[in-house]
Order: sequence, then C-alpha cells, then structure tokens
Amino acid sequence: MTDPRHAMATERGRYYADPAGGPDLISVTNALSSIAKPALVPWGAGLVADHVIGAPIVTARRARTEPTRLRRELVALPTGNADRAKNLGTRVHERAVSLVLNAPYPADPEVEPFAIQLAAWFRLWRVDFDRDIEAIETTVLHRRYGYAGTGDLWVWLPTGPFRRRQLWLIDYKTSAPAPDKPDTVVKPDTVVYDEQPLQLAALRHAPVWLLPDDSDGEALKVRRTGLLNLRPRSHRLIEVPSGREQFRAFLAATRTARYLHNAPSAFDTILPPWAPGSPDRKAA
Repeated sequence: MTDPRHAMATERGRYYADPAGGPDLISVTNALSSIAKPALVPWGAGLVADHVIGAPIVTARRARTEPTRLRRELVALPTGNADRAKNLGTRVHERAVSLVLNAPYPADPEVEPFAIQLAAWFRLWRVDFDRDIEAIETTVLHRRYGYAGTGDLWVWLPTGPFRRRQLWLIDYKTSAPAPDKPDTVVKPDTVVYDEQPLQLAALRHAPVWLLPDDSDGEALKVRRTGLLNLRPRSHRLIEVPSGREQFRAFLAATRTARYLHNAPSAFDTILPPWAPGSPDRKAA
C-alpha cells in the first residue's frame, strides 16, 4: 500500500501535512516509536540463533572462511525479516481494501490465505459491506494535540446488549510462520504489544475524519476497539482497551517523540578556566 494521502517521510519519521494549512502533524506510529520495544531484542536474537542452529556446519565453515561477510549477514537478519513482514502486512492491507470494495487485485499467492481468513471473519460476523462498514483506510486528525494517523476499519458489529450494533475500530495485524518453518504451530493466545492499545486510543479519540475531498468530517463515536489477527489458516478478533488512560499515555509518547526529534545531538565540553582550550583562558 502506498503511504496515506498527505503522509510524508522526514528525517524525524513520518509526518502528515495538514490540508487546512496548519503545522505538520506527527503520525501515530512515529509518536509511538519513542516507546521501548523490549520484545524486539529476544525476537532478533532468536532469528539469528535459529539460523545458526539450522545450518551449523555451513555456519562454522563460513565463520572460518568469510567471517566478516557472515557477521554482516547475521546482523542484518532481524532487519531483513522485519522488512519482509512489513511488506507482507502492506500487501494484506491492500488486499483487504480490494475485498471490501470488490475491486480487482493482482494475484499474490502469499497474501491470498490472509484474504481468505478476512473474508471468513466477515462471514462469521455477517458483515454487510454497504450497511455495516463506515470507513476503511481513513486518516484522522487531532490538531489540538498535533497528530494524525490512518485506521484500517470502522465497522458496526452486534456486540451490544440484545445484539445492538456498536461501532468498532479495528486494526489488522498479520502473523505468518517463519519462512524456514512453514509448519510451525501457532499458539492460540495472541500477544498484544504495549503500544497497540495506545495506537488504537489515538485513532479512536481523534475528532476529525479527513474526507476524500480533503475537507474535515466529524468522526463517529467509536464504542470498542480491537485487533483482527490474521494468520494463513486462522483469524481472531481481540478486544483492546483504548480509553482515557491509554490516550493519556499516547499523548505522553507524542511529547517524548517531539522532544527527541528536536533535541540537540551535540553538547559543549566544560573545561576549567585555566585549561588549554577553555574560552575563559582565551578571554584572559
């Protein structure tokens, strides 16, 4: 999927240009990049360990014959896998849009199992695209707090008392087995990472939808939020909290991100007045 309209990459990460002409708005994911993600370290170490264990003889031979190249490849392994996962997630999002709009989509065997699971989820909840879906891939703005983000799906589901419909904001999350372990059995419990409730809270509490003509629309009140975890052979909707507590935490993350984006990277060394190189000594 191409970047959302008005999104732009900068040296400080993604920002959105405000069509109304105001200051640039930090993206939700950019703001959340200021939060430490401790799970990434063991994940990356596990990838390298699995790679070495999977080919111990070859790895040992290369460690003797081409250690520099081997080290470079092992160091790059987590980043390469993360990039592939991100690319897959982008294509799954594109396929989800085409599914809802009944639009053509080029054949993509890697993506199609996820699309089949998404279609199965829609059937399970008896979602009528015309009646129940309010918006897909829509950018929301919160000018007061200076951020913007793009949500995946706003959909009415019969989850209220007496099956009354409630408006959900749902974020798609794709999970795939490792490329070298296609038969890996996935545990039934799905991890919700620390930043995901904050992401949904930011999108939920933004008061403005950006309409197709770039005008403002008043965002509908979302009752519940969740992650729709899509796997090649299963799917699961997980309700995620996104209330005031999570929203306040997100706003703290935006302040941290802006500070880090604008903080100086170099500082003066302080010397005693009599030391060589001291400005005070030169003045004397």
